[in-house]
Amino acid sequence: MRFRPCIDLHNGKVKQIVGSTLSDGDSATLRTNFSSQFSSGHYAQMYRQDNLPGGHVIMLGPGNEEAATEALQVWPGGLQIGGGITAENAGLWLERGASHVIITSHVFHDGHLDAERLERLCQLIGKDHLVLDLSCRWKDDGYYVVTDRWQTFTDLKMSANLFAELEKSCDEFLIHAVDVEGKCMGVDERLLQLLAAAEISNPITYAGGVTNLNDLKLICRAGKSKLDATVGSALDIFGGTGCTYEEVVAFHRHVAE
Repeated sequence: MRFRPCIDLHNGKVKQIVGSTLSDGDSATLRTNFSSQFSSGHYAQMYRQDNLPGGHVIMLGPGNEEAATEALQVWPGGLQIGGGITAENAGLWLERGASHVIITSHVFHDGHLDAERLERLCQLIGKDHLVLDLSCRWKDDGYYVVTDRWQTFTDLKMSANLFAELEKSCDEFLIHAVDVEGKCMGVDERLLQLLAAAEISNPITYAGGVTNLNDLKLICRAGKSKLDATVGSALDIFGGTGCTYEEVVAFHRHVAE
C-alpha cells in the first residue's frame, strides 16, 4: 500500500472540492472545502522531497493548464495528469513531464466503453503511460462507472472480471468512491472489498472519504494491502483536521517496509 498524493486544480488554484457537485451549469452548486494560497509547484516540490511518486494532478474544468504544467515541471516523471485528457492531447502532457495520463470520459460514449478510443490511446502513447479512471457510484445492484464530472452513469458495472479485462489496456487504475468523495465521512468498505477481489497485477488507487488514519488502516486491511490510497480534504495541508501530512507519510513508509 502506497500513499498517492494529489493536486486538485480548479480555476487555476489548488483546491479541495466535493467532486460530485461539479457541473457545467450553476456554479452556486459547487461545494469547495479548501482553496490554497500556495501554487501547484509548492505541492509538487513537497511530494518530490518526500519521494512520493505516482501522485495525481487533476484539472477540474478549464483554466488549469498553466498550473498543471507548473507542477509537472517541478517533478518531471513523478506525477500523473488527469482531467480533459484525450487522444489529441495525451502526448503533449507526457512531453510536459507527466509519467502517465489519467483517462475517464474520453473512452466512454453514450454510456458505453469505447473500445476503439481506448485502443487508439494505447497505440499512441503505450499502455505503460495510461491510467484508467473508473470512478463509480452505487446504483441498484452494484457500482457503475460514472463520467462527465461524475454526473453520468455508464453501463459498465464494477467487477473482478472487468479489471482482468481492462488491465490489458492500461498500467494502473484510479477509483474514486464518488458517493463519499470529498465529504470526510469515512471510506466505502464495500467498494474496497470489491477492489481487493480483483486478481490483477496493475496497481489500483482508491480515493474517497478518508477522515483520519483509522480510515487508512481500514483501506490497508479491507484492501488486503493491495490498494494504494490518496487523501485529500482530511489533510492539514488542505485545511483538514483529520490527519497531518507528516503522519500520513510516516504511515505510508511504515506499511511499505
